[in-house]
Amino acid sequence: MYRHHDFEERLNVVSRILSGEPIQSVCRALALDRELVRQWYLRYKKYGENGLRGTRSYHYSAKEKSMIIKENAEKGIPLHEICLRYNLSRSTVECWKRKIRKGLSLENKRRGRPPKNPMARPKKKEPQTELEKLQAENLRLRAENALLKKVKALVEEQEARARLNGQKPSTN
Repeated sequence: MYRHHDFEERLNVVSRILSGEPIQSVCRALALDRELVRQWYLRYKKYGENGLRGTRSYHYSAKEKSMIIKENAEKGIPLHEICLRYNLSRSTVECWKRKIRKGLSLENKRRGRPPKNPMARPKKKEPQTELEKLQAENLRLRAENALLKKVKALVEEQEARARLNGQKPSTN
């Protein structure tokens, strides 16, 4: 199961390695993955303390992702070196490799709220000319008039039913 390692924990591990303790014994003592700790150490050497804080939030295009994966596969550049070069996490690059193996697209997913249904009502826009304003008001008044007619018809129908049952009409 994956465990999140905070900045202080990463810094503590790297400081133990810098003080001369072997990576293997630090990993055994803290039950950590050797490659993960090695990656922390290399990132610390290259970027300093900021390298242990996390990777940047840059979204690579599908072309850039495939180029990075090709560097690893064809040129034989080790994964940890690619991660250092592009400031990526190992899991990100491994995820891209899995997608390529499965034949999935490396395109970035659309973020945010999905677009609205095209059949939905369009947004109201302000009428531009006096004629458009009058036409919009006329349309609104027609809809209001039709609604009032329907309400009146429903009330009359209820009163007619009440009279048939022998009840007095409601005052509502």
